[in-house]
Amino acid sequence: MTAFDRRDLGLLLLRLGVGGVLAAHGTQKLFGWFGGGGISGTGEFMESVGYRPGRASAVASGLAETGGGTLLALGLATPAAGAAATGAMAGASAVHVPNGFFAQSGGYEHAASLGLTAAGLAVAGPGRLSLDHALGHTANRGWMVPAAFATTAAATLAVVGMRNKRLQRQQEGEQGELFDEQGTPTYGD
Repeated sequence: MTAFDRRDLGLLLLRLGVGGVLAAHGTQKLFGWFGGGGISGTGEFMESVGYRPGRASAVASGLAETGGGTLLALGLATPAAGAAATGAMAGASAVHVPNGFFAQSGGYEHAASLGLTAAGLAVAGPGRLSLDHALGHTANRGWMVPAAFATTAAATLAVVGMRNKRLQRQQEGEQGELFDEQGTPTYGD
């Protein structure tokens, strides 16, 4: 039997591909690389889609994507890396949900695919072609998977929930400006 098999090679390819995409996307947010907006530009965007404060949101999502993606690619701390990337992609998906599923319409297809793949890697483990394996799986124990996902789920639900409430209040306020107290349209007068 060899030291690795097709499964290990497949996991390595998935980790390198998804981890690389996530890390590159995160460096757009953090450093402005690859045509990204950096912290300032991404912070402004985050504010515009309801994540406040924008600068802190840009740093948090950039770190989750860059850090989670890099760790996934290396196969290091795979449960935490996959959970962090999944949480970041859940937040991104929330922004794109109003546009439907398909990416060609601005939908959440791409973010959901990255998030689900990161989650799958966290659950399946990194395989033998990984730093986790080389280090004796000290940062890749079975109990770490539910712990990492529970922590990430709680944080993601809180952040996305606050964003959704903020957007709902904003939408209600805009609708209220179009009607008087009796509900009669004001037509902008």
